[in-house]
Amino acid sequence: LLLIFLTEYAEFLHCKGKKFTDFDEVRQEIEVETDRVTGMNKGISSVPINLRIYSPHVLSLTLIDLPGITKVPVGDQPPDIEQQIRDMIMQFISRENCLILAVTPANTDLANSDALKLAKEVDPQGLRTIGVITKLDLMDEGTDAREVLENRLLPLRRGYIGVVNRSQKDIDGKKDIKAALLAERKFFLSHPSYRHMADRMGTPYLQKVLNQQLTNHIRDTLPAFRSKLQSQLLSIEHEVDVYKNFRPEDPTRKTKALLQMVQQFSVDFEKRIEGSGDQVDTLELSGGAKINRIFHERFPFELVKMEFNEKELRREISYAIKNIHGIRQVLPCLFTPDMAFEAIVKKQIVKLKGPCLKSVDLVMQELINTVKKCTKKLATYPRLCEETERIVAGYIREREEKTKDQV
Repeated sequence: LLLIFLTEYAEFLHCKGKKFTDFDEVRQEIEVETDRVTGMNKGISSVPINLRIYSPHVLSLTLIDLPGITKVPVGDQPPDIEQQIRDMIMQFISRENCLILAVTPANTDLANSDALKLAKEVDPQGLRTIGVITKLDLMDEGTDAREVLENRLLPLRRGYIGVVNRSQKDIDGKKDIKAALLAERKFFLSHPSYRHMADRMGTPYLQKVLNQQLTNHIRDTLPAFRSKLQSQLLSIEHEVDVYKNFRPEDPTRKTKALLQMVQQFSVDFEKRIEGSGDQVDTLELSGGAKINRIFHERFPFELVKMEFNEKELRREISYAIKNIHGIRQVLPCLFTPDMAFEAIVKKQIVKLKGPCLKSVDLVMQELINTVKKCTKKLATYPRLCEETERIVAGYIREREEKTKDQV
């Protein structure tokens, strides 16, 4: 058991039971699995590669390594690669129970950091963000990141930590991690701008801070998380109590289930008419939106199509005025007499009957189509589906006849 504890090894979730003790093989396995999931030409995927490392020299931490923002697509990457990577990053850092490690190279302008910009979107108060400054050894001579590391340039509540990683040359030359950590320590102790804060810089200190802050973060969020779990547990226990004495053939159970389905149908129908349903049709207008268009676009269009002869109308008005006076002399007046006005208006209103009836037909047809869409959830019960359609459609047609009679 002691030998197992002292041996460093790694395990992949996609290679269950296989232990890797050679970390060159671990690197190769990551590359092979990446190519298998994303292809051989710089494709991307949101499917994570799960790697667990066991070692007496590391602290207990769960890290998610996210890709940097790609501005220009290369290889097999799609044109919207930037948006895809951004969505992938936001999917993880939006979770309230995780800490955000915003990594920014020291040789770039901190104000243009994509990592800090994304972190600020989901964590505007900076409660979950830790700044990490890399490539301190690659800065131009005469420049340093002291102001940033002292948290004076763009302050973060949790501050910044500087690290010096292995270069590509060191990795290709298989420079030992321990040697790299010693070189990093030497860099901070010997650099005039960083030696006063050397104890608060470097990878080992970052590990310690992450472990400590993650522990504190878990402690702070645990009460709310526990309360949520207890609430869900009580809800589930309540459902369990309901089904403890469940008897499939119980007629009251069947009646209740039937009523629930009918009520759900009613709710779905109402939502489709009001436009607040959980499923939004993106291909065509339907439900309340289509009925709205019939009233506000189709009906006015039908009215505009109606033929109107102003000369004929004026002649009818003249005849109507003369006819209501009979043998009496028609005197000039400011307003059209009431009887003549009513006779002319009634005749014109009759012309609206055709467009009105046509609009009624269109609305009724859309209501019946909406009923059919709502009954799709009842497809597992064909008889109930059929009867529901028949009853509701019958009621709609009954209302249609009454509406036409009123027209």
